[in-house]
Amino acid sequence: MTAESLPNYSVRDLNAAIGTLLERGFAPRFLVEASVSKPQIKKGHLWLTLTDGNASITAVAWASKLQQLTYRPAEGDGVTVVGKLNFWATRASLAVQVIDLRPSLSTVLRQFEIVKALLLKEGIIDESKRKALPKYPEVIAILTSVPSSALADMLRTAKERWPLTQLLIIPIPVQGGVAKQIQSVLRSLANQHDELGIAAIVLARGGGSREDLMVFDDEDLCRDLASFPIPVVTGLGHEDDQTVADLVADHRAATPTAAMVALLPSRESAQNVLVQRRHRLKDHCNWLIRKELERLVDRGKALERQQPLKQIELQRIHLSQKHQLLQALSPELWLMRGFAIVKNKQGKTLQSVGDVSLLDNLTIQLSDGQINATAEEINQQRPST
Repeated sequence: MTAESLPNYSVRDLNAAIGTLLERGFAPRFLVEASVSKPQIKKGHLWLTLTDGNASITAVAWASKLQQLTYRPAEGDGVTVVGKLNFWATRASLAVQVIDLRPSLSTVLRQFEIVKALLLKEGIIDESKRKALPKYPEVIAILTSVPSSALADMLRTAKERWPLTQLLIIPIPVQGGVAKQIQSVLRSLANQHDELGIAAIVLARGGGSREDLMVFDDEDLCRDLASFPIPVVTGLGHEDDQTVADLVADHRAATPTAAMVALLPSRESAQNVLVQRRHRLKDHCNWLIRKELERLVDRGKALERQQPLKQIELQRIHLSQKHQLLQALSPELWLMRGFAIVKNKQGKTLQSVGDVSLLDNLTIQLSDGQINATAEEINQQRPST
């Protein structure tokens, strides 16, 4: 092949051809999974190197795009980049232009483990420090994004379970680098919860990827949640998701809706309890009435027995019984039956021959008179064996 048959380019034309080839060979947008190296801000733009350990490429987030990003990567962070190729024909320079930038799952889980270990070591994550949830809260504050399907579900659940509780809806951002904004809201509520009558707060976010929940692994935010003066309930993401905020909260619910179920009593259950208590109260009242009626009846009988005429009648009967007893035991009655009473000269009634001596003067009392006698002979009967 001769030199005359080869394509002839100027540098500008060559670079333009390379750019055209690259544009035709790549989709307008693509994903790159990589680790971040040497992130730095230059003239308002974020420059970084993306690497997988075997190769690397330069990436840039322009200042206008950087303001829209909620996540700023640090050295060594794993990231998922939505980007497109940016080729500068003037110097044949190639870079990935960042359209969106998010932490990878490995970065999120690493941050979770780091903060969790630190707060465990300091005793901030401690089940024994969890505050009990109020039984019948009059006011609760819901911190979540507005509007959202999660909030709609929470409001519906609250209305079904316990409509007496007042709901204070406080809009907050729930994704990206928004920890400081959430902390500001928490600190304001901490100072005003008594004045507002708030019994508990719910920190909620609907479903999403675990990467979307990274803000709830923020160390400072979790410290504020742990020290909050009233109970904190979290309902973040899905049931399988767990954040550091869940670990420091007083109660962790699987979902935002479950958070409302945990915090609010069931209207149906409360109605059943009231019905049971009403039955028990009715039974107790009936028992008290019966006891009081029995007491009044007994008291009436006692009063009846204490009437003067009744007392006189009872005394008359009592005296009559005693009179009859005295008559039954009267010596005159025994004398009329043929018995006699023997007395010595001192008038003492004799009960045994041992009380008599020979020639003692005796008086024998009969029913119609007495006989004076002298003991001329004493015969003492021996006891039978």
